[in-house]
Amino acid sequence: MALRTRITDLLEIEHPVIQGGMAWTATAELSAAVSNGGGLGVIGAGHMPTELLREQIRLAKELTDKPFGVNLMLLTPHIDELVEMVLEEGVHAVTTGAGNPGKYMAAFKDRGIKVLPIAPSVALAKRLESIGADAIIGEGMEAGGHIGDLTTMVLTPQLVDAVEVPVVAAGGIADGRGVAAAFALGAEGIQVGTRFMCATECTIHPEVKARIVKARDRDTVVTGYSTGHPVRVIKNRLAKILGELDRDNKPEEIETLGAGKLALCMREGDLDMGSLMAGQAAAMVSCVQPAAEIIEELVSDAVQVMEALSETAGAVRK
Repeated sequence: MALRTRITDLLEIEHPVIQGGMAWTATAELSAAVSNGGGLGVIGAGHMPTELLREQIRLAKELTDKPFGVNLMLLTPHIDELVEMVLEEGVHAVTTGAGNPGKYMAAFKDRGIKVLPIAPSVALAKRLESIGADAIIGEGMEAGGHIGDLTTMVLTPQLVDAVEVPVVAAGGIADGRGVAAAFALGAEGIQVGTRFMCATECTIHPEVKARIVKARDRDTVVTGYSTGHPVRVIKNRLAKILGELDRDNKPEEIETLGAGKLALCMREGDLDMGSLMAGQAAAMVSCVQPAAEIIEELVSDAVQVMEALSETAGAVRK
């Protein structure tokens, strides 16, 4: 069972499911598993050293012969080096965040690399389309990690109306109902992060996965508003301290305290003083399971929901 859209054709994948490029979380192992399951796996570069990212790309090529991508954070200090290396190694697609990829667009196009920037607003989406973006990922504030101001429910249809390229909905999607809702809003694909954190192949610390499975509806909080780069995380001691610094308007102290805390959480399992970036959909994740199984559930359940809605609409018309 599959959902064919412009996104599946663009990325040459079976299902219109893109895995979020989460730093210190989306490694080659997870990305390859998602690609092998019919979606687009994405390695999260974050601030990764250039040669380490090269190793991750080469490992992914060993683990899958399917298309996969790399997420590039454009504010990374050595972003020029990372882009040059990605061009050398070759990947099927890049997703980008924290900036405008215009500087690199021609080089990506010359290598046949599809570019899917993340846009939290209509104005940015239009600019990104104008410089050659192949699709737009509209990420709502329900998502984990760095977020914008609009919800997925509100942002997605506005992006669909504003641009001609396909729109991928991201933020708060963890089951087939969310997929169906995104499609009803006009999206042609979805990006999922938090649920894939609990994929069997995800290499983050087991304690982090256990915490996500235990998460309840109000267990996430947004920190870092005073820095201009708010971040959604699951509540813990670090989040409480950052919240207090936010209220005191101390962005420099927030930046200093937050440095290195994502890796501390995801790789070392520090649930107290690590940055447990996860979205509101964490409360909808109930188990750890293979990535391919997650994709199959997302798609098959979405099809069932859409078929049921179609039958209901037919009955109403009668």
